[in-house]
Parts: sequence; structure tokens; C-alpha cells
Amino acid sequence: MIKPDQPTYFEAQQWASFCLKTAQLPTDSARFLLLGLSRLDQTQLLIHYRDSLPTNIWQAYQQGIDRVVAGEPVQYVLGHAPFYGLELQVDPAVLIPRVETEELVDWILTDIPETAPVRLLDVGTGSGAIALALKHERPAWEITASDISTAALRVAQTNADHLRLDVSLVHSDLLVDVSQQSFDVIVSNPPYIATSEKDVMDASVLDYEPQTALFAAHEGLALYERLAATVADYLVPTGRLYLEFGYHQGAALQQLFTQTLPDATVTLRQDMAGHDRMLRVDMAANQR
Repeated sequence: MIKPDQPTYFEAQQWASFCLKTAQLPTDSARFLLLGLSRLDQTQLLIHYRDSLPTNIWQAYQQGIDRVVAGEPVQYVLGHAPFYGLELQVDPAVLIPRVETEELVDWILTDIPETAPVRLLDVGTGSGAIALALKHERPAWEITASDISTAALRVAQTNADHLRLDVSLVHSDLLVDVSQQSFDVIVSNPPYIATSEKDVMDASVLDYEPQTALFAAHEGLALYERLAATVADYLVPTGRLYLEFGYHQGAALQQLFTQTLPDATVTLRQDMAGHDRMLRVDMAANQR
């Protein structure tokens, strides 16, 4: 397909879709990038489809498509990504927020009464996605977010400042440097991919997203094992731990937390695709 000189929005997207299809990449990135650069929503884009694309956007769009064709995730090209109704800055210091993690946020929000006073810790916050989404939905909650990466914490702070959400950020390897206070809720979406899975992963993930936020030892279970051994000291007696994990790790994690915390109630939850992807550890459900 010949690159148009001064295309309409529709023609530009058609050209970009052709480039992506030729590179055997998902063509939905063409629309996502065009929406992001034009700052239009889907309805507005449809209204403007036959209008000429402004020259500056067309130039940026061509450069962006070249980067996506080369393998760079479109969210990094734009510098931002959506999560739970928020727009978060993202760069290669942090993972791109996934829609599956929104389901973890949903679980917490539906589990805990809106009027309940809550002190919450988000472990391994990355861009701040979980902590900021929860703070946005529950402004009265006292939320702390930790990460081992200082670069990730800078991104999270930028997002918190931009969204004007008051979240405390702490540099910590899991719970090591978190002040040993009692939290009502601890949530974490830690690195959980085994290095043996690299061969089946998308090249764009391996080449651009931070390795330390992806992989963990012991078949991806190492950080869960550390949390299981220490988390009780950081939760109130009726506290809860919420975790996201890989689709094949549910049985192993249920066994791990049941054995390590025998007085707790461990519950698995499936994602929209029907895979076990979340776990709740209820430290003392019978005390409620």
C-alpha cells in the first residue's frame, strides 16, 4: 500500500493497519496510536474519519508506526496507557498495566465496604496502577505503595502528582523496608514468570519491558514464597492479602498459603477468560 501524502484519519489508519499486518503484528495498534496522538475518543475519531489528518499528527503517526513495526509496544511510543479509567505515564522502567489487573482492583473494591476505614499497601507498585486506581475510587483510604525500583517509583510519583492522588511511596524489596505497621489490606502483582517461559513470550515484552518486573526464581513462585513467610506480621488480625499470578500457578499458590498460614482462608478467583488468576488470603474470616 502506497503511503498517502496528506491522508484523512481513515486513510492514515488504513495505511498503518497495512504496515502492521505486513509485519504480522496486531492491527489494533493502528487505532490505539491514532487515538492517543489525536487525543480523540472512538466516537470523535469516527466523526472525523473523512477529515484530513493535521500534518504534525501525521508525521508523529508515521514515526510511531515505524517504532511499533520495529517491536516497541504502542503504550511506550505514546508514553501513557489506560488503567481503570485513569491515564498513566509509562516508560520502559515499568510494566504496561494489563486489563487483567483491573479485575484484581474490582475484587478489592467489591469485597470491602465503601465506608470501611482502610489502610492498604500495594507491593511492587510499578507505575502505581493498583494503588492509584484504588485511591481514585476510595479517596478516604490510606494507601502506601512500594517498589524495589527507584526508576519505577519516579514514574509512580509522576502519576500520583498528575492525578492529584495522595499515595505514600516507599522504596522497598517486598516488605523489607516497609515500616512494620498493621495494614488492613495488602495487594501485590509481583514478578511471576519463570525464565523457562521466555521462548513463548512476545518479543516486544522481552525487548522493552523491565525484566526485573517480569521474572522470578523457583518457577516464578519465589516472591510469593517470601510474602507467605512474612505477610502476617504486616496485617491486622482480620487483614486480607490479594495477589495476581500466572494462569497456571493457582494450585501451587493455594497450597503454599494454606500450608504457611493454616488459620487463614485462601480463595482463588478466575479472570474473565476463565483462568485462575487471583488469590485472596483472609487472615481471620471467622473474626468478622
